[in-house]
Amino acid sequence: MATSLGLLLVLTAILAIIYIVQAQDQDQRGFISLDCGLSSNESPYKDSNGLWFYSDEKFTQGGKTGRVRENPKRFAEQYNTLRYFPDGIRNCYNLNVEKGRSYLIRATFVYGNYDGLGMKPVFDLHLGPNLWATIDLQKEENGTGKDMLHIATSNSTQICLVKTGETKPLISSLELRPMGNGTYITKSGSLKRYFRYYLSESSSQIRYASDIYDRVWDPFFLKEWTQLSTATNVDNSNRYRPPEIALKSAATPTNSSAPLTIRWTSENPDENYYYYAHFSETEDLQANETREFNVTWNGIQYYGPFVPSRGNLNTISRTAPVTCNGGICRFELIRTDRSTRPPLLNALEVYTVIQFPQSETDENDVGAIKSITATYALSRINWRGDPCVPRQFRWDGLNCSNTDMSMPPRITTLNLSSSGLTGTIADAVQNLTQLETFVEGNPRLCLSDSCKKPHKKKIIVPIVASVASAAIVIAVLVLLFVLKKGKPAILQGLHLLPRTSSMNATFAEKNRRRFTYSEVIKMTNNFQRILGKGGFGMVYHGSVNGSEQVAVKVLSQSSTQGYKEFKAEVDLLLRVHHANLVSLVGYCYEGDHLALIYEFLPNGDLKKHLSGKGGRSIINWSTRLQMALEAASGLEYLHIGCTPPMVHRDVKTANILLDANLKAKLADFGLSRSFQGGGESQDTAVAGTLGYLDPEYNHSGRLGEKSDVYSFGIVLLEMITNQPVINQTSDNSHITQWVGFKLNAGDIAEIMDPNLHKDYDLNSAWRALELAMSCANPSSSKRPSMSQVIHEIKECLVCAKSGTGKNLEMEPQEVMSSDASMVPMAR
Repeated sequence: MATSLGLLLVLTAILAIIYIVQAQDQDQRGFISLDCGLSSNESPYKDSNGLWFYSDEKFTQGGKTGRVRENPKRFAEQYNTLRYFPDGIRNCYNLNVEKGRSYLIRATFVYGNYDGLGMKPVFDLHLGPNLWATIDLQKEENGTGKDMLHIATSNSTQICLVKTGETKPLISSLELRPMGNGTYITKSGSLKRYFRYYLSESSSQIRYASDIYDRVWDPFFLKEWTQLSTATNVDNSNRYRPPEIALKSAATPTNSSAPLTIRWTSENPDENYYYYAHFSETEDLQANETREFNVTWNGIQYYGPFVPSRGNLNTISRTAPVTCNGGICRFELIRTDRSTRPPLLNALEVYTVIQFPQSETDENDVGAIKSITATYALSRINWRGDPCVPRQFRWDGLNCSNTDMSMPPRITTLNLSSSGLTGTIADAVQNLTQLETFVEGNPRLCLSDSCKKPHKKKIIVPIVASVASAAIVIAVLVLLFVLKKGKPAILQGLHLLPRTSSMNATFAEKNRRRFTYSEVIKMTNNFQRILGKGGFGMVYHGSVNGSEQVAVKVLSQSSTQGYKEFKAEVDLLLRVHHANLVSLVGYCYEGDHLALIYEFLPNGDLKKHLSGKGGRSIINWSTRLQMALEAASGLEYLHIGCTPPMVHRDVKTANILLDANLKAKLADFGLSRSFQGGGESQDTAVAGTLGYLDPEYNHSGRLGEKSDVYSFGIVLLEMITNQPVINQTSDNSHITQWVGFKLNAGDIAEIMDPNLHKDYDLNSAWRALELAMSCANPSSSKRPSMSQVIHEIKECLVCAKSGTGKNLEMEPQEVMSSDASMVPMAR
């Protein structure tokens, strides 16, 4: 008896540990699984798929809970409860995400006559400020679900239910799943699931844990097909990771001469589609047998001939959208003449493009306004969702600047009249850097804690910090004077804190790495050996302590740059540390003598190696990709690893230096600028190098990390082609135009650097070229992030080192036009 009880306790403990491990695994993956309307007392629980569901109480404001009345047993557990919203027009869920990451977002809606009224609701579903879908439960007998792949544009995502009539919006479950980096990339917009099939006669759906991303796969099979299956394990470890169980079955035409066809009708003939076809050979073919076929869309061949691998995964996908002529869509696999076996297909995903044109309100403004509402415990029924957009749902008391849908709106007015505010002005107000008008009608609201008496007059304050000092009072009076004169209040970045103008004070905390001018003379042996010359001045070789080699950049008195760039570089390099950024050994600031002392990189810059000047060696293809990866890693660190994040602004091959082992490091940070929250900032003057300069930034003056991405794309094109960035003797003077022109012929050999002597993997070269052109897209919204660039370069490296790479997905392309804004498409 005691033994049995002991065994029972052990088994119970083991099960408890398994549950904890599984729950932690989902948390680590970033899964969010909300059972809407679930009481916190019942949360969490594990569903039949092994997913842990939690109450939605902490993710939304307001709403009431209900429970399905009609046939609740027909629904999965998470659909038996729901939350409905009788009050307000827009009610939202707030989910924390990682900016730039791709997510699967799934929302499910089941009415189930929870209210006993038999009135199925119709309402709109929004992602942030944009319409995602109209939910019409009057047409959906058993409810409906929406499934989308979306790249997060900020660190929080809002899913909103919007009342459009008399019925009350409701939601049953809300799920969010982070996807693998570099997956499901589109030229623009997000992807709405059209279907996701695995080809099998089974009747069971596949999802977590068979699918690590918890995609839902439906079985699909036609009567003219024959099912193939295998018990052999299938390596599914490419970036898409379709479930292995889906790859163990396949469909093939029963008539071995016939194509394998999947067709459907498109309601909108202009609908844009992306497809992802997954293949794995399920049979052991004999030496004299071949399975080879072409992939076509509406009769146009997009890839092939193709031979699927036994026991391995190949994914064929689109990097540009396709449409359906006449509204008839036909995905088809056609056997080649030399093939002895009919085509097969294991799984197919098809998505339509959904555009979200309205940018969310500036992330910093959103954070500031939420902090203000929390400070004053303000709660208004319409203060939910995005503060500024869409206009019809703008929060009461706000005015915003949002004339351009593609630009994040900024809060310009915060009117808290009649709110009865008391105490000090919230510190967060100073983070609303575009604010022109703040508090009116709150006479007991003070500028600082020292305020004791109510003001006798109403005052319009542009923006104030709650710091009691004479400087603040003077600043406020000056700004009020400006406003009374009718001049615009320019408040960008204003802190109203006294700032010293002394250059010495700038470096007061940096003495640890400060050298005297006499020490600079000594370390350079009186400036004996010149390494190079730039806009800043001459660069000399030197040594510190007689052993550590350094490069010393001395500011020329005639330099067109100067103290501003000098200070920017010192400020940045003293606080950042990364293996792919040139490190600062120290600096000299003594009177008119300014110098920067860097680590010495003996192999010079990448530009000279590509040109072969100075006896430099020609770099092979794999090494070029490795250098590109290292430079991209340095840029990624600036964009997402720094606080605040930084834009380099002068990425070019001359600013990529190589150490003794040809390891690449970014250099020259004099033009670098910070930008907040990954968004854009208005710079006073456009800066950069002609040819590498982002045309969108050059035109608008708005700076963001995608400006560096453009410049990196040009660098990558240089590394691929070894062509000049600007060639005035050519009709196609810019390198992107030259590449676009050459791509019309569809022969990559005409594009690749002839010094490589065709010693490169073809698939790797194509992928690198496609990446470079997508980085150099004239539209910043269509460029990848540096994190996505890094992932793609790593894939290129795998191809370069192992041929085509047995598990790498192959991305077919269309014929490229002469428009350099398109990615290259013909192989």
